Amino acid sequence: MRRQFLARTAAMTAAAATTHTFAQSGAFPDRPIRVIVAFAPGGSVDPIIRILQPKMAELLGQPIVIENRPGGTSSIAAGAVTKSPADGYTLLFTAANTHVLHTINAPHIPYDPIKDFTSIAAVSRSGYVMATHPSIPANTIAELIAYCKANPGKVSFASSGVGNADHLSFERFNLAAGIKTVHVPYKAAATAYLDLLAGRVQAYFTTASLLEPGIQAGRLRGLAYTAPDGEAQSQKTFTAAGMPELDTIDSINVLIGPGNLPAAVVARLQGAVEKSLAMADVKTAFKGLNQYAYFMSGAQLHERMRNNLAAYTRILKEAGLKLTG
Repeated sequence: MRRQFLARTAAMTAAAATTHTFAQSGAFPDRPIRVIVAFAPGGSVDPIIRILQPKMAELLGQPIVIENRPGGTSSIAAGAVTKSPADGYTLLFTAANTHVLHTINAPHIPYDPIKDFTSIAAVSRSGYVMATHPSIPANTIAELIAYCKANPGKVSFASSGVGNADHLSFERFNLAAGIKTVHVPYKAAATAYLDLLAGRVQAYFTTASLLEPGIQAGRLRGLAYTAPDGEAQSQKTFTAAGMPELDTIDSINVLIGPGNLPAAVVARLQGAVEKSLAMADVKTAFKGLNQYAYFMSGAQLHERMRNNLAAYTRILKEAGLKLTG
């Protein structure tokens, strides 16, 4: 009897352990997923994930809860994600350039933008446009460069902050063109845009999604565009202006998670993003925001952000800029 009791007890213990292990390794996801957005509601980043939210929730079979945590040049949201378990239930939605750039020369930020995160997928892309106020007598990139050379240090360009993608993209233009301009940083892109419209600054090189309304209204001149979706387009390009290296500048919004996410979790999330981006209504909604559906796998995105970090660090060095983070 004692032998039978011990055998039954061992069997029950084994069964309980098996059930616990199965529950722990159940198919992902088995509960709601939280996506922390590094920017405030509205703007150009937040609406993108809200378009994807219902599509991905349906594909994954679980609700997706969006939580906005702006501030600290995206470090508040990113820092929260690094402290979350690497299980796929807390993710970060952000702009890739911002995520990478704000850590350069910023020793107070306690994480590495590449090593401490797992890339899941790129979601959308917006090309850049070089826009000028009509007070600048230039209708082409060549004419803008000639005017800047004839008036060194007199043309001002806006950015939405020291050391961000807007700032460094224009510095990249300065280096390529061999010109000197005056940088005027703003705390917000919207304020920079309004001052450009008013002629308080003369140029702005940033996302087309921000500047296109002013260009369409005839209040700004769009001198050259970077290709937003990799396809031929009617707008003037930097390649046509003899500066093909600038056509690679863009802004992509991405979904990433804590470091060391399990490969199966990444694959599940990545698949849901890819399927959502293929939907016609998603593409249409994105275009309404001057964004383009742009899928990139986690591996591709990881390499892209790693290369961008190296490239922007090099630009800082070549332009002789020092940032405090």
